[in-house]
Amino acid sequence: MDLGIRGRKAIVCASSQGLGKGCAQALAEAGVSVVINGRNRAVLEAAAQEMRRSSGAEVIAVCADVSTRQGQDALLEACPAADILVNNNSGPPYRDFRELDRRALLDGITTNMVTPIELIQRVIDGMAERRFGRIVNITSVSVKMPLAGLDLSSGARAGLTAFVAGIARSVADKNVTINSLLPGSFETARLSAIFSAAAKRSGLPEAKIAEQSREAIPAKRFGTPTEFGQTCAFLCSVHAGYITGQNILLDGGDYPGAF
Repeated sequence: MDLGIRGRKAIVCASSQGLGKGCAQALAEAGVSVVINGRNRAVLEAAAQEMRRSSGAEVIAVCADVSTRQGQDALLEACPAADILVNNNSGPPYRDFRELDRRALLDGITTNMVTPIELIQRVIDGMAERRFGRIVNITSVSVKMPLAGLDLSSGARAGLTAFVAGIARSVADKNVTINSLLPGSFETARLSAIFSAAAKRSGLPEAKIAEQSREAIPAKRFGTPTEFGQTCAFLCSVHAGYITGQNILLDGGDYPGAF
């Protein structure tokens, strides 16, 4: 399917690996000029080279912490008139909520709620003026199904979800959409870290923890960054202009609800 976005420009945050990389790759394959981002320069440059070779698209690597004003400025300098913004950032590590002090709480909220809001503030009016914009927030299945030990991540991402709900309706008539993708268990470093922490707590081998998690998913497998990225690319396409303010689960059927 031609997504109709060839020649568009995108910023994809935290995209040197994992789900962000899957999104950037899919957009590059659709002919979008992509600014990718990460904090490890070597990993970031390797990802950029890989995307350029496989897609032929323009891929600009910006090594920066997107949660800082300086990092956001660097992204917007590389892409001052973004048509597409994919918000993504690492989540707080597994921790009992009793262990969270104020600094940890504020850092988690800044990373997973404030940062994407700040970036939306800086791109949305330009999108509205140009009559095209696609904003996708990568949140988590925990927005709908909170996970013990990831309470800070769940709360911050749920806050972002509520914050943008009204904003999405306010720009829908300008052909600007805001949607969220809620990943469940995907084959990423984040998932491996969660399994490692669970293994340390339980004393079970990490491989056993992973097997138990996989078997609990109706699809009996973990998702891949590639399929996640393709879903993101569709939401950014001309075909998805009537989809806005939605929270789309990608979890292999793990969330046990009808709504």
